[in-house]
Amino acid sequence: MLERQADPYRDLDVIDQRAPRFNQATVGLGALVAVWAGWWGLLALLALQLTVGLVLGRRYCLPCLFYFEVVQPSFGEGPLEDSRPPRFANQVGAAFLWAASVAYALGLRPLGAALGGLVAALALLAAATGFCTGCVLYRIASRVRGLRRRAIDRIDLAELGIAPGTKAVVQFTHPLCSDCQDLSRHLAAAGREPVLVDISRRSDLARKYGVAVVPFAVEVGPGGEITGRIAG
Repeated sequence: MLERQADPYRDLDVIDQRAPRFNQATVGLGALVAVWAGWWGLLALLALQLTVGLVLGRRYCLPCLFYFEVVQPSFGEGPLEDSRPPRFANQVGAAFLWAASVAYALGLRPLGAALGGLVAALALLAAATGFCTGCVLYRIASRVRGLRRRAIDRIDLAELGIAPGTKAVVQFTHPLCSDCQDLSRHLAAAGREPVLVDISRRSDLARKYGVAVVPFAVEVGPGGEITGRIAG
């Protein structure tokens, strides 16, 4: 088996980017068949499977299990990303699938077909292009929450080990996040070596500054004020 950077069942902060797309392809195709054939029970099964995986973990998500046990060992691990946006996308998908199933059960077939078709379209779009609508909504909501809390207006330089009166680039990261590593290398190559905050070790700082998605990087002035956003 090809070597993994992250254990899919223990390193839950990150996920192989290909795994959500494999799951989205499975859900999208299943929902498409269900709507086309009028098998609303299949929509309910898809909703149940997503819900079980969300509640009990990746070992109980059948498409995830197939990907991690069959596909990934054969083709290798893809880039790692923050697992929270695709998890939120799964929650949204499950909600819409349950709503579609209920609509069909109540005899509201056009509504059920519309909801099921929407899930199929967005899931297949994500699987084919990587554009995940639920992930985008998660990031937008996270930024709105952060702005409301005014969580990222200022950073305490001392708690990051930065000398007072010093400008810095601060990057919130995770050691298994491929995009985080790429950003760190890019900043270093540009002569802007970042001060790294590992959210797996300093979750308190991630909560304090409202960092919901990594990589997240900002420019910090000598007084700790945020002077620019680089990523996130």
